[in-house]
Formats: sequence, structure tokens, C-alpha cells
Amino acid sequence: MAAPTTLFREYLLQSEPPAFDVTALPPGQTVLNMGPQHPSTHGVLRLELVTDGEVVLDVVPHIGYLHRCFEKHAEALTYQQTIPYVDRMDYLGSMNSEHVWAMAVEKLLGIQELPPRVEYIRVLVAELNRIASHFLAIGTYGLDIGAFTPFLWLLRDREYLIRMFEWLSGARLLYNYIWVGGLYYDLPLDFEARVREFVAYVGPKLDELDQILIDNPIFVDRTAHIGVLPAAVAVAWGCSGPMLRGSGLPLDLRRADGYSVYPDLDFDIPVGTGQMGTVGDCWDRNWVRAQECRESLRIIQQCLDQLETGVARRTPDFNPQAACPKKIRPKAQELYFRGETPRGELGYFFRTTGTTEIPFRCHARAPSFNNLSVLPEISRGILLADLVAIIGSVDIVLGEVDR
Repeated sequence: MAAPTTLFREYLLQSEPPAFDVTALPPGQTVLNMGPQHPSTHGVLRLELVTDGEVVLDVVPHIGYLHRCFEKHAEALTYQQTIPYVDRMDYLGSMNSEHVWAMAVEKLLGIQELPPRVEYIRVLVAELNRIASHFLAIGTYGLDIGAFTPFLWLLRDREYLIRMFEWLSGARLLYNYIWVGGLYYDLPLDFEARVREFVAYVGPKLDELDQILIDNPIFVDRTAHIGVLPAAVAVAWGCSGPMLRGSGLPLDLRRADGYSVYPDLDFDIPVGTGQMGTVGDCWDRNWVRAQECRESLRIIQQCLDQLETGVARRTPDFNPQAACPKKIRPKAQELYFRGETPRGELGYFFRTTGTTEIPFRCHARAPSFNNLSVLPEISRGILLADLVAIIGSVDIVLGEVDR
């Protein structure tokens, strides 16, 4: 009987065959596997590389190591029961994912209007989660290429947000807070004041981040002119979010589709301009995420104004679950709805029969899948060390790549 390690190797070759034939490569070239247990892949991702010395000639991503079975769960559970599984796709932007799911189901049901306080709370927590996600993306990106201090600073400031979410929903990462038609609960007393303290605190910290990381000459040398993603290539591969905006295209679904109360809010859309290198390079993508944190702070301040003294102020009779339907049974239809998460366009396609409370078909269009797919196009001919910089600049979450 063959040894266990031999049997396991044969199983891997059958289930995940190599993309390149080592015996057919010219002399000097070799196949190198990076991952799936590699710190720079930001999760269980395997990259199969063809290298000539330190030069990467080709790369093929192998996915499927973190399959969440989301679509099958969604086709076996009611719409409200699926929300915890929505959290587990992009577990770094759970509030944003819940927001898109809730709006998609509300559109299925024909719900046109929700209480203003519900809408502003949803946007508030979504933008707080966007900042938390970008902090982790920027911090770990600096860590990938040797900058340790910014990682510790950003994780420290992100912890403030995580504790706020725990206060709000009882969970630090997977919240189940935004429900179809409303919210799990109203904001705790003094929550708005604590958010204002965070906004006042973190603004100067973003200036420090620019000094120590974004504009650092060493960081610029490692990221400028690296992994250039032309706008035409980004569009052809379906890239979205900071990946697309880093290439100079100002497409943000919060502005383009104008959902929730975003049309009533004032914010800009940062785009890459090639300030330190070439438009669409790693530096541009990282810079866009840093600037989006500033824009999210602007949105948060406007939401706080409405929640404290405006149309969404707290009232004694406010019930965050008042508009939540007791039974969700949409009529027979097909519908696609999309929204802007920290990584780009998250969309849900539904096909319903009108006879059950469970969708006949639910498909998730995850931004990380498309953003990762373009990796071979922007990685050929670069050095192996630069591949690490490119992977980090994509900001993938493998839970939504595999779904």
C-alpha cells in the first residue's frame, strides 16, 4: 500500500491538477507554488507560478479552499435566515454585505420607503465598517512589504470600531444587525457621541498614516509603477471598487445607483491619477482606500447630524423592526441588485416562484472574484517580491471569492 503522503499527493493532483507541465518548460524555468498556507496570500489562496529566476512569467490562481456554500444555503433558508451567511462571505465588511442583501430583498417585495432613522443608521454602520475594512487592508498591505508600525497603529484604531460594533450588535465580526425592512435594534444610548469622538480622534491619525506609510519613499518605491492595471483591462475583467477607481474610473455605486440615502449626502469619489507612478498601479489602489476613509468620515458626520437633530432623530415611538415583514414571499420574478462594499460591486441575483418563502435561485456576484481574476494580466514579467505587493493591493477576501 502506498504511503499516506503519496496518496494525499495523488488526491491533490486529481482534485486540483497543475496548470503547467513542468517537463515541457524550457531550461531555467520552474513551477513554484505560493500558498495556500502563505502569509502574503491573505487567506487560503494557492498561486501556481512559472518563474525564470526571480522573474514571474505566468501565474494562475487556484481557489476553492474556503468554500462557504452560500448559494446553497440561500436556496434552503428564508431570506431573513440567510443574513448570518451573508456575513460570512466578506467577513471584513459584514455590515455592507447585509445592507445590500436587505435592500435587494426589499426591492423583491416592492418596499419603496423605510423610516429615515433606519436608513441613516444603515449608512452609518456601513461606512464605519468600510473604514474598519480599509484599515485592515492598508495595515496588512504595509506589513506585506515590510512596514510593521502602520499595521499596529491601524489595528489599534480598528479595535475602537470593533468594540463599537460589539456594543451595537453583540458581535465583533459577524453582526446580523441589518434586517430586511429594518434593524435588529436601535442605536444604544450615547452611541452617536462615541462615534463623534472616534471621528475627531481618527482624522489626525489619517494624516500620520500619510506621513509614515502612504508618502514614505520606501513604500512608494515598492508600489509605484508596480501591478499597473489599465482602465480598459479593469473594465474587461469586471473589476470594481478601489481596484477600478485606482485605474482612474470614478464608478462608485453609492453615487451611480443612488441607493438608500446616499443621494442626500455630500462626498467625493477618489480616483487614481498616477501621482507617484503610473495610473492604476499598486500605490494608486492603496491611496484610493486611504482617501475613501476620509470620505467615509464625511458621510458619518452627516449621518450623525441627521440622527441627532435632523429627520432621523430618536423618538420614543421608534421601532427598528416596525417595517420588517413577518413572512417574506415575493411574487414570481427575476431581479438583480447591487451595492458598493469595501471591495467593490456586490450583487445578488434572485429567481423566485411566488409560492415559497425560499428563493428558487440565488446567485452572489462577489467583487473579490473578479478583482482576483485579473491578477495574471498585471503580474507577468514582474519580480517575485513585487507579486506580493500586487496581491496585497487587490485586497481580496477568500470567503467571497469561493462563496
